[in-house]
Amino acid sequence: MKQIAVIGSGTMGNGIAHTFAQFNYQVNLIDINQSALDKAIQTINKNLDRQVTKGTLTEEQKNGTLQNITTYTSIKDGIKNVDLVVEAATENVELKLKIFKDLDEHAPAHAILASNTSSISITQIAAVTGRGDKVIGMHFMNPVPVMKLVEVIRGYATSNETTNTIMSLSQSLEKVPVEVNDYPGFVANRILMPMINEAIYTLYEGVAGVYEIDTVMKLGMAHPMGPLQLADFIGLDVCLAILKVLHDGFGNPKYAPCPLLVNMVAAGKKGAKSGEGFYQYTAGSKDLVVSDKFKKS
Repeated sequence: MKQIAVIGSGTMGNGIAHTFAQFNYQVNLIDINQSALDKAIQTINKNLDRQVTKGTLTEEQKNGTLQNITTYTSIKDGIKNVDLVVEAATENVELKLKIFKDLDEHAPAHAILASNTSSISITQIAAVTGRGDKVIGMHFMNPVPVMKLVEVIRGYATSNETTNTIMSLSQSLEKVPVEVNDYPGFVANRILMPMINEAIYTLYEGVAGVYEIDTVMKLGMAHPMGPLQLADFIGLDVCLAILKVLHDGFGNPKYAPCPLLVNMVAAGKKGAKSGEGFYQYTAGSKDLVVSDKFKKS
């Protein structure tokens, strides 16, 4: 398995492409938007420069990584000769189902189709293809080049052969794959999202402020990042989408998104990527500044 296609060039997509290319896989990075692809290559280049500066990569390895990536704006063209497709599009059920129908139609018969979904059913995705045994979840963590975990999700029809192939492939990327079964939120987000949601409820109900909640979790529970800052980093819209999947999938009110989260997303306050969430973000600054909305008067 040497030829990999990655669908989507956003944060996760460019990170996945970067990682495969760094380990000498040939990567076709696919996005319908050429400007998004150009931005992705710039991001990969910048992240590679950071690795060179830290001494974890040589200049030669950086150049080789970039040469291993080819960009496409057509799914059909980008997947015609690949062994594996990793879909990393927006966390939207309808969009993913449409993409997988296209992948099934145009990818080689032997190709494995993987999704980087953080919560959507692999079984549901596989059902729109004619190769359910070759459909699997490959959930990377952000930032992909740094984080070691890959959640490998078996759908109802996923074969042992496909699962073993993806487990071995993940190890070839110097990742630690963990096999889990296909239930809403899998493991990572089934545990993480209720914690983030509860932190938002704690703010919503006036128990404590943004800084105080995050400080308690960082200093008291040894979390490297507080749950509200983490929610901003993930994207509040993504957190909301995952909570809706959990709520719909289990029918349990404990997964109901906090009204504050719903309102923030509706207002366009999506976290770091929009410039504001629970904190305010200024380009070039690493200072952690609580949003004016939540500052104590």
